[in-house]
Amino acid sequence: MPPRVDFYVSAEAGEHARLRLACRVAEKAYLAKQRVLVVSDDSALLARLDELLWTFADGSFVPHDVVTVAGADCPAPVALTTGPLPARHSDVLINLGSSAPPFFEQFARVAEVLDSRPEVRATGRERVKSYRARSIEPATHNVESA
Repeated sequence: MPPRVDFYVSAEAGEHARLRLACRVAEKAYLAKQRVLVVSDDSALLARLDELLWTFADGSFVPHDVVTVAGADCPAPVALTTGPLPARHSDVLINLGSSAPPFFEQFARVAEVLDSRPEVRATGRERVKSYRARSIEPATHNVESA
């Protein structure tokens, strides 16, 4: 069965708005006891998300760790990676990359996180087309500022 794909689109522009929204999606999945993988092709962006996951909201705690070796055991429920896939994280994939990862079908759910910058929306539209080409109809959720 193909994964459910949801696009979360922030009304705000900018990387910080996108990362805050990614934190909210990761927190919601974590609180639902799901194992989450956040992937990006930009290691600097992933490092900023790593920091933000500790501070994005008062009282929030999203246990996470960075994965650098494929197949590594990651005891944290949220794993961050630029490519190496950890063992046992197959519930939710949060994609912060510029294209749909080739392994996205290994997950039950895919969350694409966008902000309102035109270039980010444009790459998001390309990902919508790629999912539709695989007979997956993504849902879109417009999200007001955090």
